[in-house]
Amino acid sequence: LKVSQEGLNVIRSIKNPIAIVAVIGPYRSGKSFLLNQLLTLTCDEGFGVGHARDTQTKGIWVWGDPMEMEVNGQTTSVLFLDTEGFESVGKSSVYDDRIFALATVLSSVLIYNLAETVKEADIAKLSFAVELAEEFYGRVKGRDEVFTPAKLLWLIQRDFLEGKTVQEMVRGALQPVPNPEKDKDVDQVNLIRQSLNLMAANSTAFGLTQPHLARTRLCELSDSDLDPKYVRQRNQLRQVVASLVQPKIVSGKPVTGEEFADLLEKTLNALNKGHIPTAGSVVDAFNRAVQDKCLALYHEAMRRLLPSLPAEEAALVGAHRNASGRAMEVFERERFGGKSAEDAIRPLRDELREALINLKRENEFESAKACEGAHRGCEEELDALANMRLPSVAKFDARLDACNHTVEQACRGPSKTAYSDRLKKTWTRERSQFLKEYNQRLFNWLVIGSLVLVVIGRFVVKWVVVEVLAWALFVFLETYTRIFWSFDSLYLNPAWRSFVNVWEAVVYNPFIDLDLWSVPLLWVGLILIIMCRCYRCRKRPHTPLLPTHHDTLHTRRSE
Repeated sequence: LKVSQEGLNVIRSIKNPIAIVAVIGPYRSGKSFLLNQLLTLTCDEGFGVGHARDTQTKGIWVWGDPMEMEVNGQTTSVLFLDTEGFESVGKSSVYDDRIFALATVLSSVLIYNLAETVKEADIAKLSFAVELAEEFYGRVKGRDEVFTPAKLLWLIQRDFLEGKTVQEMVRGALQPVPNPEKDKDVDQVNLIRQSLNLMAANSTAFGLTQPHLARTRLCELSDSDLDPKYVRQRNQLRQVVASLVQPKIVSGKPVTGEEFADLLEKTLNALNKGHIPTAGSVVDAFNRAVQDKCLALYHEAMRRLLPSLPAEEAALVGAHRNASGRAMEVFERERFGGKSAEDAIRPLRDELREALINLKRENEFESAKACEGAHRGCEEELDALANMRLPSVAKFDARLDACNHTVEQACRGPSKTAYSDRLKKTWTRERSQFLKEYNQRLFNWLVIGSLVLVVIGRFVVKWVVVEVLAWALFVFLETYTRIFWSFDSLYLNPAWRSFVNVWEAVVYNPFIDLDLWSVPLLWVGLILIIMCRCYRCRKRPHTPLLPTHHDTLHTRRSE
């Protein structure tokens, strides 16, 4: 089946709620003529009517001029559908099922047009409609309908009823047939009869006599030429159809032309997708849209609950449980189909499970990236600490604590444990190496400092005491380790420990970090020394490097 875009555009232009009246039945049963009679149209004006053996109507045709009706105080556009008859020449049962399914899903009123009586084959033909009814409309009681079922009108065209009303004849035909031999075919037909009870509340029956004996000339006859009884019953039928008409309801609201066109395309795609259409495939196609909506709600909820990644595993799983629970609640409320909730919700649950797997992968990637960045930053910090100009254990530990806090804030998610263990091992190794070199670096700085004091005592301040003490310190440091053969004895000395405590208090404290300010302070010190020397030079009398004439005369007088 293929939709005509011209007809689809006409339907899309309808702004009112739409109701569909469709006529189905065997071919050559007068469906097209019946629709023309309901529309008060002649054969030349309305649907084509043929009298040959081959079917006149191919596929499904819609009358493009909708009939406007007031339904519950609301203007409703009623469209009439003419369908190709069952069991026409050259058509398979699969094709008939597609026609029947499309008419059943789309219609508000489904007229089952039969000639003379209800036969076993006519009941069997309803099997597909029953499956669709069970899937679409067999919802748990107490819930709002998301897809209103079509009202089934049994229309029996015959001249006599043998003392039974049409309703009694239909009811009798739908009674289970005794099957003492347990015939499978009879069981199948009886199963259909039982299933038809689902549509009992939405079905009615109506009898219509033949309009005229000359059936091949019906299009040429006017109402005055037709059987008066038929004309009367036809007018009653119009009233019955008008009373049954209701806007098509999908997802709890009436559909307009635009929405009905979408519904038509969706149903047609579902029917054409499989080689043999089934009620389940049609329902699954409708549930696909509901499933997509629920997935969108899930992702929106996840973005709200987890604005950014990485996140802790427990938080991610908790957010997924919350969001997926809401999505499944919406799906269960809006889904189509009467099958068990487990069967209907399984595809959505699989999609949500796949979404969680993908989200976990993304979270692992983001967690590894964030932790790697934090770990790299801490390694660079450790390298800088290991190369401090003025070593300080207090500063080393303080920077380690700050780095640990940074990692705790930046490194989250499943990679946090692995990177924390890795960083802890790195910290332990670097601190051990730092402490191993710490005393030796202090010793070297003390030796350098003693030599600097020698220079300052002799050439800057010119204090003999400072120079002597500086030389004494230098000699002590150089000879002590050679006398006792080890640095360890020096480092364990209480005097050395006192020196270390003073060093730590001076180099790194809440007021200043000498490692950062050592170079600027050194430059300031040099500038101050130069300024001091210049100042002293100005205060002293000028002594020329060579003797002057005044000095020569003074020397001669002295002689």
